[in-house]
Amino acid sequence: MDQQVPIVRKLAEDVVNRIAAGEVIQRPANALKELLENSLDAKSTNIQVTLKNGGLKLLQIQDNGTGIRTEDLGIVCERFTTSKLQQFEDLTKISTYGFRGEALASISHVAHLTITTKTNGALCAYKALYKDGKLKAPPKSCAGNVGTIITVEDLFHNIATRKKSMKSFNEEHLKVVEVVSRYAIHNPMVGFTVKKQGELLTEVKTNQGSTHIDNIQAIYGSTISRALLEVNDYCNVLKVKIKGYVSNPNFSAKKQIFILFINDRLVDSQGLRKAVDQVYSIYLAKGSHPFIYLSLNLDPMNVDVNVHPTKHEVHFLHEDKIIDKVVDAIQDKLSGSNTSRTFYTQTRLPMSCDTLIDKSKEKLEIKESEKLNNTNSTNVSQNKMVRTDCSEQKIDKFLNTSNSSNSTLMLPKSKTNDVITRREIKLTSVLSLRKEIENCCSETLQTIFQNHKYVGAASPTWSLFQHDTNLYICNSNNVLQEMFYQIMMYEFGNFGVIKFSNALSIYELIMIALELSESGYQGSEDKPKEELAHDATEIIVSRALMLNDYFSIEIDTDANILSIPLLLGLYSGQWLC
Repeated sequence: MDQQVPIVRKLAEDVVNRIAAGEVIQRPANALKELLENSLDAKSTNIQVTLKNGGLKLLQIQDNGTGIRTEDLGIVCERFTTSKLQQFEDLTKISTYGFRGEALASISHVAHLTITTKTNGALCAYKALYKDGKLKAPPKSCAGNVGTIITVEDLFHNIATRKKSMKSFNEEHLKVVEVVSRYAIHNPMVGFTVKKQGELLTEVKTNQGSTHIDNIQAIYGSTISRALLEVNDYCNVLKVKIKGYVSNPNFSAKKQIFILFINDRLVDSQGLRKAVDQVYSIYLAKGSHPFIYLSLNLDPMNVDVNVHPTKHEVHFLHEDKIIDKVVDAIQDKLSGSNTSRTFYTQTRLPMSCDTLIDKSKEKLEIKESEKLNNTNSTNVSQNKMVRTDCSEQKIDKFLNTSNSSNSTLMLPKSKTNDVITRREIKLTSVLSLRKEIENCCSETLQTIFQNHKYVGAASPTWSLFQHDTNLYICNSNNVLQEMFYQIMMYEFGNFGVIKFSNALSIYELIMIALELSESGYQGSEDKPKEELAHDATEIIVSRALMLNDYFSIEIDTDANILSIPLLLGLYSGQWLC
């Protein structure tokens, strides 16, 4: 029996447009990237992003750029309409982010799109609503500042499978924050802000006219910004300029941070990424990663930007040679800074916080008993003393037995004197972080730290310890931070309590913190300290129940802190530093 030959049909225009939109806009972060690049092309110096439900319910971007002419609002959301390209040959010298004319069109086919814009010299702003690339009604005049506000609502409302495939709102939110963070680092002359709708606290905030280092510190923290080496090189033969910042050999992170811009475009290059990893493999332990921010400027004639609808990938001539040149530039910087090496461990602690408390109490009781039994004994001269293995040092050597004047240590409450009832935590985020710790564990470093012998402090920051016949130096602060981080992960929801005799005002603590350089407070460029402290206090108080339940941080109705978590038995040092 003859099979029926299928008929070739031309797809309807709305089907074609929706398919094309799915290629360009794959998730909220893709939509944000396209809109962000439009704002930068419009010479904006201040860009604000507002999100709800990770950008799926609401994704809004506001800038102070040139705006869109009223005459252009009728076609601005049609496919292949752009102000940046006129003929194909222009691609060889294109200097703007956008050139396809597909971003707004694609968004309008998968979301409800609203554009509010005003150009310099215009009497008022205009607001227009779009559906499937077309105006729903003529633009209406309204009040507004020079620039553009683009509001995207209900993303993928008409593509059920795409919407269901989206990950959690929080993960989509983090993807958007990551995109903005990378553009903020690359464009320090532009101020960026990201926040959730209805919240005062910003996720990202960089100031206009800052520097690359300032923005790296604002986004990733001072630990990274202090560990950076500047890369600045030029090759006349390949016509490539290399600029950026890479972490020194003493820095390592659990996750790789690789930021690459080629001719000011945020792109990825697996070849360059692998080559850089290979360079750092001789400096960092397995499972550790560097921080990389690179900006390559190539001759536009040698770059093909028309490779992928999302423009996250580019091709360029002499790729292997350029990668080698970048690697050489990084290697030179690392070699010049490699005067000392620091190793950190990411191992799961061998016992829980409760076990440590019990063992600490037991050793102290034994020590007190020994003191009572030997009250009348005579002193023994140094050369007659019996030397013991350093692994059996008495624990009281490291403990401050004097009571704090303002705090009391309390164990987690239990139903009996012998058994502490532990709560099993099943939060996905906590389990994921625990898994991450275990996956990043280095067996070699784990063995070293489990069997090391403490030698002494070389300085307030550096400590010496021995393993077998090798002598090591480590950054004590970083090791302690990692240790307490792991305690917090594995004891989450089961902490003991340090109760304060006198309640501490959250507002006053924040005011003190804002005086510190680490706070990043910019003085006249930011809100008044009093206003910031008031806003932050409100946010903390609003989460009082959660903080008490999970972290043993008790807050009263007068915005005072009554307790903080006890992470390690009989230790009340500066673990929050």
